[in-house]
Amino acid sequence: MRASRLVSALMLLQTRGRMTAHELADVLEVSVRTVYRDMEALGAAGVPLYGEAGHDGGYQLLGGYRTRLTGLTSGEAESLFLTGLPAAATDLGLSAVVTAAQLKLMAALPEELRDRAGRIAQRFHLDAPSWYGDRDHTPHLTFVADAVWNQRTLRMRYVRWAEPREVDRTVQPFGLVLKAGRWYLVARHSEQLRTYRVSRIVRVEVLDETFDRPDDFDLVGHWQGYLAQFDARRHQGEATVRLSPHALERLPYLWEPALAQAARQAAGAPDEHGWVQVTIPIESTEQTIPELLRLGADLEVLGPPALRERLTRTANEMADLYGRGRSGA
Repeated sequence: MRASRLVSALMLLQTRGRMTAHELADVLEVSVRTVYRDMEALGAAGVPLYGEAGHDGGYQLLGGYRTRLTGLTSGEAESLFLTGLPAAATDLGLSAVVTAAQLKLMAALPEELRDRAGRIAQRFHLDAPSWYGDRDHTPHLTFVADAVWNQRTLRMRYVRWAEPREVDRTVQPFGLVLKAGRWYLVARHSEQLRTYRVSRIVRVEVLDETFDRPDDFDLVGHWQGYLAQFDARRHQGEATVRLSPHALERLPYLWEPALAQAARQAAGAPDEHGWVQVTIPIESTEQTIPELLRLGADLEVLGPPALRERLTRTANEMADLYGRGRSGA
């Protein structure tokens, strides 16, 4: 552990130049006292290291010294795909490993390319979660990830939507997907591939039993197919609505992408007032009402009758509520 930290400290000084003990301690996630000891160890090993006290002081390498000791460990190599996803690396417990891999890669680059890579990191940031949504709490994610990587069977307690809510499942984990700040496990159960939201796992045990992962399994292709099937399963109804010109402009901001795209593709020629009639896919009446209410008076439901009646009743109840004034009398 200490040897890896010493290499990381050396890479930091090589790529960043002068750094204070406090800066090194923050990056390496150790105490300042530990940094002092590490610097002494590097100096004793023959590294030409210079330390200067004071506010503008710090440690730096002398005489353009560079080490070629940039070999990646197996864990660091495995983590490279996460170097642009710091939040995902933290969720998986790989934050320190990713940092070490980045340092070694930066140290191996020529100075010009190292500067360009540094500018990219400072100017672009990927924030995966969507607006108005928090990342899931996933205390069991590291155990699940370990089982995925090592092809170990999982026994878990899972909370689902249907009754009974809590069920026990023994699964073979094939892969993990991060979508909009939420982690999903793709796993085989009862010879079928299923998808589980990791935040709904309340208890997990990684078993000693291993399994064979199909060589032709494509996680990206499977996930894309799953999303298409998911939309097809939940959008099994249709509604006919009229939309004002203002509503058409606001669709991308107020409706989910699949619904907004379907409405725009189905839009015909506008009438004399600029309104268009479209047919859109919907779930149940209860699920659809909130989406329609977002457009207020810029939308009119023409059918089915049950949806129009439910929306009319909701509008009347709202008018009645606000018509009574603040006192509620």
